[in-house]
Amino acid sequence: MALKNIFDWFRKIAFAEGVSFLLLLCVGMPLKYFAGFPLTVTILGSIHGILFIAFIILALLVKSEYSKNFWWLAKAFIASIIPFGTFIMDREWRIENR
Repeated sequence: MALKNIFDWFRKIAFAEGVSFLLLLCVGMPLKYFAGFPLTVTILGSIHGILFIAFIILALLVKSEYSKNFWWLAKAFIASIIPFGTFIMDREWRIENR
């Protein structure tokens, strides 16, 4: 896989992971607790979990292929567990990907 292609995939998965996290928090959780639809959390949570695992795998690949340090990986991980974190970090990743 070409180096630039790995980083592109990482950014795309980071965006999708961020969207799925927000959907889980802002749609799934309210529907579960206020409307009594727990299935939404099951579905959105599963999608988010798959995207989170893909995000971590791609972050490890980017770290390895681009010789990033531990702090880059730590920032990527922290961005993935904070709402809007991946969107904020995408600015930095876009510059790194040039």
